[in-house]
Amino acid sequence: QKASMFTSAAVPPLFESGPAAAAMALGSLLAALCLIWVLLRRKKVPAMPADYHELRPSTPLLISSVAFYIFLVCRAVTLDLLDSLAEALPWRKRKAVARDPDRRGPPLKSGLQDLYERRMYGRISDTFNRPITGEAGGEVTVLARAWSRETGELELTGEEIRCLNLGSYNYLGFGGCDEICTPTVLKSVAEHGSSTSSTRAECGTMSLHVQFEKTVAAFVGKEAAITMGMGFATNATMIPTIVDAEGNGSGVLVLSDALNHSSIIEGVRASGACVVPFVHNSMIDLEAKLRAARANGQPRTGVPWRKMIVIVEGIYSMEGEFCRLRETVALKKAYGAYLYLDEAHSIGAVGPSGRGVAELLGVPTSEIDIMMGTFTKSFGSVGGYVASDAATIETLRARSQGSLCATAMSPPAVQQVLSSLRVILSAAAEEGRLDEATAAVCDLSSVAGSRAGSTAGGSVKDGGLAVSPAAARLGAGKIKALKENALFFRRALMDMGCEVLGDEGSPVVPIMIYHPEKMALFSRELLARKIAVVVVGYPATPLLLSRARFCVSAAHTRPQLEYALECIREVSKKLDMFYCARPAARAAAEERN
Repeated sequence: QKASMFTSAAVPPLFESGPAAAAMALGSLLAALCLIWVLLRRKKVPAMPADYHELRPSTPLLISSVAFYIFLVCRAVTLDLLDSLAEALPWRKRKAVARDPDRRGPPLKSGLQDLYERRMYGRISDTFNRPITGEAGGEVTVLARAWSRETGELELTGEEIRCLNLGSYNYLGFGGCDEICTPTVLKSVAEHGSSTSSTRAECGTMSLHVQFEKTVAAFVGKEAAITMGMGFATNATMIPTIVDAEGNGSGVLVLSDALNHSSIIEGVRASGACVVPFVHNSMIDLEAKLRAARANGQPRTGVPWRKMIVIVEGIYSMEGEFCRLRETVALKKAYGAYLYLDEAHSIGAVGPSGRGVAELLGVPTSEIDIMMGTFTKSFGSVGGYVASDAATIETLRARSQGSLCATAMSPPAVQQVLSSLRVILSAAAEEGRLDEATAAVCDLSSVAGSRAGSTAGGSVKDGGLAVSPAAARLGAGKIKALKENALFFRRALMDMGCEVLGDEGSPVVPIMIYHPEKMALFSRELLARKIAVVVVGYPATPLLLSRARFCVSAAHTRPQLEYALECIREVSKKLDMFYCARPAARAAAEERN
């Protein structure tokens, strides 16, 4: 009896009876059935196409990065818990009320967003949004900041750090002052003022804007062009009208590269069209989706699509890669689609005469339906353009919100782009790459006489066209310097052992960092060596694919780039960032170090 009592007390029965046990069993059964249903309904992850290149850190680095993110989350939650416990203390309550007695209403941010910004992003916020002063040329002056205990924010310390500028999109070096463009800009301020203070559709169109748009259209090889004062808004406000002039995107299919810029995403979203992303730069995936769209038509009804539009970028700013333009043009022609090419980072920066990725890859611009670009990267100004046939541009001018509601580009900004375009085209004319009609539209004689007020300083080329030798030398020198600098810098980083993204010839040169803590340390270490760089992390990139992005400029000298490479080598070795899988390159880099 004692044995049986001991057994029953120490070892309870495996299944208990009663309502609670029945409910528990029923709940477990339902949970199991739900799990089975989810597993059966789960869609299989489609296999990536053969031409897809996956970025993936090594297994040790992946484990380290994930573990660090887990640590950051645990740290954030723990610190918030300790703060909430400390707030219960009476003196902390009085201090909080005294610090902000006029605060009313709910907080602007709450929940996970607030936690992320305070405890995770706040740790590395000093590496982003650094203020600068002066011109952003080959060098830039960075204003130092430090955390303030009183405000809990980054505050200016008053210190100015003169840094080598590897972060600005100043590809051709027009962002600074030069002897040709800057005087014409100052002259335009005196003649036209600083702003039109009106939209283009009302009374904001000057003769300067008309000449400007003719020059842009001639430069990119299109019939007409429309410009506006913001590059992001060019995509965001023009794409909806391109999809459908009446604002009805129903029945239109947009095939967008998975890594297209957020301005394109905003524009497509506003259009109301059906969006199908395709794997980045994968012509296999693009063709498969074009074929399916052509064969199956619209979902549920099977009605053929009214219009199919493929949207790609000339250079992808986070990858430094060119689009596969030749193959994309071939596919759009084969399946009856339209092609929209965003040349924000490629116009001016690549091609023998700076006319973008179409010139670089030998694709006639007549085979590209819509060409878009910005003036903020290569031309040292602001704004963007869309170039196409005359009927399309007139529709955009009459229907697009960017044309109807936005203030026209300021005259000094227009003149800066106009002068820089003429400098580039003067070099093309000097080398015999410019036809007479294009040269006449672009009015290169104004550059030849811009400094002296006449064409006396110009040389006669192409049947009486006055071309300034100084402008031609400046334009040719900038294009040559950018090409040589980009090639030298990229190859040096690869030889060093860094994992470099992108294609040769691209002025955007990213290197992979992967680890979130290394990203912040990389930026701080280079700033301490007087080098300003851009680091990019989530949400601009996937969580585990953070990177540093170098922008090479024609304004950089070879000694400046050599100094930058030496500092990058030193910091990369310190942070163990030689991820390149090529043993020979890595061994050579380690031997040099």
